Parts: sequence; structure tokens; C-alpha cells
Amino acid sequence: MTASTGTTHGGRRSIGFILLVALANAGGVIAFLPLLSLLLPVKVAAIAGEDGRIGLFTATVIAGALTASVSNIAFGWASDRARATGKGRRPWALLGLMLLALSFAAVALASTATGIILAIILFQIAVNALLSPLFAIMADEVPGDQMGVAGGLIALGSPLASAVAALMIALGIAGEGPRLAFVFAAVLLCVLPLLRVRSRITASTLPAPARLLGRDLAIAWTARLLVQVAGTVLGLYLLYYFASIEPDAPTSKHIGPIGQLMTVAYLLPLPVAVLLGRWSDRIGRRKPFLVAAATIAALGLIGMGLARDWNAAAIAFALYALGSAVFLSIHSGFAMQLLPSPQHRGRDLGLINLTNTLPALAGPLLTWLLATPRDFGAVMLVLAVLTLLGGLLVLGIRQQG
Repeated sequence: MTASTGTTHGGRRSIGFILLVALANAGGVIAFLPLLSLLLPVKVAAIAGEDGRIGLFTATVIAGALTASVSNIAFGWASDRARATGKGRRPWALLGLMLLALSFAAVALASTATGIILAIILFQIAVNALLSPLFAIMADEVPGDQMGVAGGLIALGSPLASAVAALMIALGIAGEGPRLAFVFAAVLLCVLPLLRVRSRITASTLPAPARLLGRDLAIAWTARLLVQVAGTVLGLYLLYYFASIEPDAPTSKHIGPIGQLMTVAYLLPLPVAVLLGRWSDRIGRRKPFLVAAATIAALGLIGMGLARDWNAAAIAFALYALGSAVFLSIHSGFAMQLLPSPQHRGRDLGLINLTNTLPALAGPLLTWLLATPRDFGAVMLVLAVLTLLGGLLVLGIRQQG
């Protein structure tokens, strides 16, 4: 890995480099999505039993979310300091990979409620040590007029992570240890190529006064927060949601079908997100795409709340995944353009990342209050309202877009 000189350059970046950035960020998604969406729910059900699974799972993800909130900001600040001294952000991502290996081992060995909670706390420290500098590298090294297509390619993360999970199941890999080792190998393949590329900081020009950017960033932050509550609930409880559709079947029965569904549902939005991101680059506007995408996601959630069979629920989830992926990918590039200070991008992106971690506190609590092992209808309808509000809120951003 070549150390960064921190040199600032102008000009556009090649599509090859942007693909490496997207692939590395996909590696970060691979690090957490198969574990939190498929492997952890089954492990928690084995520890707590079918009746106690939602309670222990909620406690586990809340502890992890609290840890993630602090860790992402801390590692972002640390990578800012490293960038300022010429060391670059990449060594922090490498540290995240090493911590991730340790945390996967801890998850595999955990056999009690306390053990799994502590293992997930360590896991969240590791995954945020990895993701925080990776996202800041995108803000540093991709020009603003290429953020739309870069944000669209960020949507690669979820389908690739789902494909890794589906391949793991298709290969018949059994046991938590071998499965987590397979996931870790996939993370390495995605992240290491970017870490070997020398950093090149792009020239930064602020399109508006910092105070205006700060106000707009706060609105963008709140909009993403509202939309991400649904993403968090479905990312964590999707297995349990489909188990509520077929309550007489064991939880583990749904791993294979849901892994396949997630792969398809997260893959289909990718070309749409890239095309719309590129379109938004060309016309210089993001807000119409964001409002439309949030509306589509809300309709999908309403469909999930009303579904009474597996096929209808799967179609509604695919509709939600389309809208959500487009919203979050375009929003990522939009928010990076609103960052008020290039010197504090890691820290500020850590604050933006609270839109991922705070929903991991609110979402599980909302699910615990409104859902039962046999009925997720009410929580889906509430999530639809929050998602639509998040989409409409971006209309209050004054910055052109």
C-alpha cells in the first residue's frame, strides 16, 4: 500500500477509479449485511429461542448501534488527522480489516446472550473503523460533478453483499466459523485494490457559503435519517418479517429464499441508480430524483404491510428496495457536496453516518413496540410514513439540486 502525499489535483477521475471506490464501499457492506441480516438472527434465535428472539436481537443491535455512532465519528476524526499529516486515510481502513477478523471470530465463539452482545460491540467498532475512512476517501478523491455516478455505483454494495450471502448458502458452507471466514475473504477482495492505489485529493470549491451549506446539510441529514429507519428495520428484521408471513415454519428455513430475494431485489436497482445518478450529474439537479425515489420506497412498504402471502411480500420488498437504493445512492453524493470543510470530511461524514446508526436505535425500538413474531403490518405502515416525509423534506434544501 502506497502512502498518501495529500497532494491536491483538479480534473475528473477515471471510471476505473470510481469503480474501485464503489467496490471498496461494497466490501464494507459485505462486512455487515450477511451477518446482521441472515447469520445473526439465526444465532440469536438459537440462543434465546423463538419466543425470546426479538427481545435479545433488539438488545444486541441497540448495543451495536450505540457503539457504531461513537466509533464512526471517532475513526473519521482520526482519519482526518492522518490526512492532515500526510499519512492518508488508507491505514485506518487496513486497521478496520484486522479488527473485523477478530470480531468475526468473537461472533462465531459467542454462546450466551452477554457473549453475543459483546461480540457485536466489537464487530461494530471494526466495521466502522473500515467504513469511515472508505467513505471519506470517496469525498476526498471524487470530484463533485462525478458524485452522481459515484453515488449510483455505491448501490453496488447491497446486491454484491446479498450475492455473497447467496453464494455462501449455495456452496453449502456450514457452521458459523466457515461462513464468516467466507464473508471476510470477500471483504478483502473488494477493499484491498483501493488501498493499493495512491491517494489523489481533488480540488475543492464551495458552491455556497458555509452557513448555507450547514443549514442544507442539516435538512439533508434529517431526510436521510427518516428514510434510513425503514432500511434499518428491514436490514435487521427481514428474516423475522418473512417468518411472520409463514409463522409455522422454523426461522432457519427462510435463509436460502431470503438470500436469493435480497440478491435480486438489491441488484435490480443498480443500473437504475447509476443511470439516474448520471442524469442528475448532467442536469445538476438531485431533489426531483430523491422525492420520486422516496415515494416509490414508501409504496413498497405499504405493500409489505398489507401482504398476506410470501410472493406479494417479496414483490413489495423489491419495490421498496428499488426506491430506497436510488434515494440513498443519489443522496450520498448530494450530501458530500454540502460538506462545509474539506479538512473535516471524515468527522462530518461520521456525523452524517448517524443517519445510519440512530435508526438502528429507533428502528428496533419501533419494531419491539409495534411488531410481534406473527405480525409486522403496523410497523411497515409507520415506516412508509417516515420514508415519505424524508423524501418531501429535501424540497426544503435551498442549494441548487
